[in-house]
Amino acid sequence: MSYVFDRKIYFDSVRASLFSGSLSQQQVEGQEAILGEWELPQVGEQNPDLRHLAYPLATTLHETASTMWPIEEYGKGKGMAYGVKDPETGQTYYGRGYVQLTWRDNYRKATQELGLKGDADLEWHAAMALDPQIAADVMFQGMQAGWFRGDSKGRQTLARYFNDSVDDPYTAREIINGDKTKVPSWSGGVSIGNLIKGYHGKFLSALKAAKVEQTDPEPAPEPEPGPDIGPVRIDIQTPVGVRVSVAVNGEVVVG
Repeated sequence: MSYVFDRKIYFDSVRASLFSGSLSQQQVEGQEAILGEWELPQVGEQNPDLRHLAYPLATTLHETASTMWPIEEYGKGKGMAYGVKDPETGQTYYGRGYVQLTWRDNYRKATQELGLKGDADLEWHAAMALDPQIAADVMFQGMQAGWFRGDSKGRQTLARYFNDSVDDPYTAREIINGDKTKVPSWSGGVSIGNLIKGYHGKFLSALKAAKVEQTDPEPAPEPEPGPDIGPVRIDIQTPVGVRVSVAVNGEVVVG
């Protein structure tokens, strides 16, 4: 089962619950890109659990400072090994996207996994990680497959924290970063893990309210078979000097 989302219901909900009653055009377009990618059959049908969409949206809110738009890492990797320009490709693989894709190996992996080619090849055109559709696919596949982090139990994935027996949006922060217990100075004493948990719940409520189930349309009925009409032969004998014209379906074929 896959879903599409009633945009009015969705945006009315998140506008009130997460964006203080107002959304910029960029915030709308960024979320449209994320929802649109999820609505593609090859994405949503493969993973219809709406928590697996709500948590990436919540992560996006945090990672992009509420812009809901793919951004470059603040400082562009300054002081980090991945912030140094690669001598072969001329690219610098600092964080970009809805979630921060870093390191050349990860840009190459994303390119291969998403089947990107030519000017969309992230290894050779790193700025394409800022394209909203590409950024959404990197986020979905990366969080589902555990591209970003792992531990002794395996890769950190959405399915690890959201499944039939587990619903843990607090610890799910481990998928992207191990900073769930950190308390930012601006958060009023709330840890990052709990901030994103709160966002997740509000996005999930909006998605549930707005979802419209997609079903395969009924196949069109086969037309009734027409009569089996074979060739028709007509012999006409006319007096000398008389000309006869024969029309078939309004078109003269003999004259």
